[in-house]
Amino acid sequence: MKFNAYAITNEFDLNKIAAQCGIPRKYTWEEPLVLSDQILGSILEHEITGSQRVFVFSFGSIVFINTPPADQVLFINYLKKYKPDLVTKDYERYSDDYELREKPDLNSETELIFTDQYAEVPVIEAYYPELISIIIAKSVALERAEEQMEIILDMVENLIDRLEKAKFRISTKKLARITAKIIRHQYNIIAYVMILDKPEITWTNSDAALFYDQMSDFFELNDRYAILEKKTDILNVIIDNFSSISHSIRGLFVEWLIVVLILVEVVLMVADLIKP
Repeated sequence: MKFNAYAITNEFDLNKIAAQCGIPRKYTWEEPLVLSDQILGSILEHEITGSQRVFVFSFGSIVFINTPPADQVLFINYLKKYKPDLVTKDYERYSDDYELREKPDLNSETELIFTDQYAEVPVIEAYYPELISIIIAKSVALERAEEQMEIILDMVENLIDRLEKAKFRISTKKLARITAKIIRHQYNIIAYVMILDKPEITWTNSDAALFYDQMSDFFELNDRYAILEKKTDILNVIIDNFSSISHSIRGLFVEWLIVVLILVEVVLMVADLIKP
């Protein structure tokens, strides 16, 4: 089984896509929309093989299973109907390719082999495709979030450079804009990527839980999430300090302005008194 994962946006409305596809159910934020057989064929406008599937995740990732590149492009362009602001020309920017291989001669039924390109298992269980799709979908979403974090860090670095040059006055709008980016970043990671949430099957199937945990550790999902969370906390502290400095300077400016106005008023009063 060949998997191609892409992180192309921050969010998909799965219920809107499902309704258009004639799927009579409501999706919660932790469930992927799985398209296959006739439904996927109607979207791609041609007959597909039984092994071809597409997983669409609410946090903006898509995973194709055994899907030719041409069909991948067709499907991504199809999604623009539901998300007009979707940028499709650079959809491979955050991506990963993976394979699931069956290797019956592994020593035991619980032995699993993971590499950067593939996973090998004694027998391909029905839940493997979904679990692999979830993990690589989260991985590419994290890759996208990591790059967005670097952009925010560059913006904050510019503010630090200004501070080092004793340029204390910082636009309130600029601070608000950076703060909004940090909050949006936290929201996307926590609300959508759901790194710490496990699929439902892992709570009822110990083999599925073992596979998910081992592959999740191999992709370092929890460690990467913890690093992002730590960086976000540091950014919040830095922005709070900038905000405090900015407000202090504005307060000091207002105090001096009041003093100057009082002096002007005193001068005018004295001028009136000494008039002949």
